[in-house]
Amino acid sequence: MRVRFARRGPSISLEIAIAILIAAAGVVTLAGVAITGEADRLADRTGLGEAVFGGVLLGGSTSLSGIVTSVTAALDGQASLALSNAVGGITAQTTFLVLADMLHRRANLEHAAADANNLLMAAMLVLMVALPLGAAYAPPVTLFAIHPVSILLFVIYLFGARAAVSLNNTPMWRPQSTPETRADAPDEAAAHARPLWLMAATFAGLSLILAVSGFAIARAGETISVELGISQTVVGALMTAVATSLPELVTTMAAVRRGALQLAVGGIIGGNTFDVLFLSLSDAAYRDGSIYHAMSQADGLMMMGAIIITAILLMGLIMRERRGIGFEGAAILVTYFGLAAVQVSLG
Repeated sequence: MRVRFARRGPSISLEIAIAILIAAAGVVTLAGVAITGEADRLADRTGLGEAVFGGVLLGGSTSLSGIVTSVTAALDGQASLALSNAVGGITAQTTFLVLADMLHRRANLEHAAADANNLLMAAMLVLMVALPLGAAYAPPVTLFAIHPVSILLFVIYLFGARAAVSLNNTPMWRPQSTPETRADAPDEAAAHARPLWLMAATFAGLSLILAVSGFAIARAGETISVELGISQTVVGALMTAVATSLPELVTTMAAVRRGALQLAVGGIIGGNTFDVLFLSLSDAAYRDGSIYHAMSQADGLMMMGAIIITAILLMGLIMRERRGIGFEGAAILVTYFGLAAVQVSLG
């Protein structure tokens, strides 16, 4: 039996919704700080490496609050909020990477954190975002009310995760090492300071906290949208997406300060690929047909923006400018704030 919620209207006041949003964002931030250290130690302990662990496990864990936000919105029939929260998270998190680049002043972050897995995940992300956008213009075919693209996204993600592990174990090529390159150097002492089961349990517990916070953020976002008369796309892309993306900002900054640069970049890109799965889960939760065909013009624009920003980042990862935030950092900032301005004008 499926339960529907928000179509009856908000059940809390605007003031309480704002307070919940701020409080949940604070919890997400604190949990994000704690989970970064666990991720770094687990990456060293398991031998997966920072790029793989960041791209697959840390990226997925820090995205749990966003998943709950999008799925809750979809269950409530709020298609635009579900879509824009997912895609808005991708654009916001990539912009956070530019902020981390500013923190790492010794060299361009994309140069210093060069890793083949980050290139693979970024290319996969472009493919995964393009498919739902294309689905919106295809016939509204569904299987048990789920669009085939939603299933395909999971297949692509699983293939990419397996390919990332394979590439880490048997790389076919490596980026050229320079004095600015920071290799992943495992800290064996920290990695073996506690039992593996305790480290994994701590990581799982922090992930659960992020998921619960996401539920609170979704409820608050829906109320704010209704009470202020702001479109769901604006609320999703610029409010709930940023709030649920705070773990990525915190974990990225913390990873850079720890010198875990591959973990920082991999966590953002991996989190973004995982964010695309929000769309699949939201499509399953949305009961009025394919969620892609409920997409508004503003939602489609956000998807195009996510593709453009990711393509710019991929170019930066390939070209590897040595100093500053590089052309990719400046271009990502201009694109993100340009998208935000257009969304506000449309909403």
